[in-house]
Amino acid sequence: MQVSAAFSVLLAAALLAACTDAAPVTPASVEQWRQRGKRVEVAGRKLFVVEQGSGPETLVILHGYPTSSHDFVRALPELAKRYRVVVHDHLGFGLSDKPADYSYSLVEQADMALLLWQALGIERAHLLAHDYGTSVATEILARREHFALPVTIDTVTLCNASVHLELAHLRLTQRLLANPWLGPLVAPLSSRRFFDRQMRGIWVDPSKLTDDDLAAMWALFIRDDGRKRLPAISGYLHERRRFRHRWIGALTRLDIPAHVLWAREDPIAVAAIAERLAREIPGAQLTWLDRVGHYPMLEAPEEWAGAALRFWDEAR
Repeated sequence: MQVSAAFSVLLAAALLAACTDAAPVTPASVEQWRQRGKRVEVAGRKLFVVEQGSGPETLVILHGYPTSSHDFVRALPELAKRYRVVVHDHLGFGLSDKPADYSYSLVEQADMALLLWQALGIERAHLLAHDYGTSVATEILARREHFALPVTIDTVTLCNASVHLELAHLRLTQRLLANPWLGPLVAPLSSRRFFDRQMRGIWVDPSKLTDDDLAAMWALFIRDDGRKRLPAISGYLHERRRFRHRWIGALTRLDIPAHVLWAREDPIAVAAIAERLAREIPGAQLTWLDRVGHYPMLEAPEEWAGAALRFWDEAR
């Protein structure tokens, strides 16, 4: 199907779904998540952050697109038994500010993450990133090669992301939203029904994605004009191409323990990406999670958290 024809089909479907969308309701789980965290002002913007656990070491987490830190709600209790866990919403996501006057560059998202960690008094940490968050992480690792960061990174764990964009199986909607002409037209038509269908399609077992999970994802996605920010945020795909040599280059020269923790059945960030990362990152450990899709921390939280914890034990 040509892109123009596919766009016409998508547009018609989105218009129909938008007409039947129910009024947005904030689920109780979102309010509970909000009460667990706080908003911290960084460079004139407010980032929502959740901290849990009081272990002697710190784990910082960078979440994916287009969701939020709430993705880790099921795995957080297990991680927090051993670590001080800090997870925040990137600017434009979840409960953080979603300004109209912002570039949403991954480079600036890295600025915000480092400034936030510094504001929270974090001096060293293990870094874990999923999906979109891996590009923020690789920008941080690239900077680390050239000058001292305010936070020392002890290890890095990369989870299910289109790091090698040429290998990824991107959805049509992702490509349309990243288009500077079509993105602003498509984004306002995003509907709850279409969102649910897309999300269920990237899980191996959609029954593990509850109605409450979907309601929370949707509520956090659309709040504070989130749909309007989607085209600018989706420009991260272009940055992955533009800064490919900077970010992949930093991974090939990495001198700290690295973990490629991958759900094997991810239909977007496919297994071939994990295999390439494991080959090109010096000494990287590759861990497969079988029969799990793009959100392993939600679909198999105990298995995912257990694999992450074992790596940090071995690295220590």
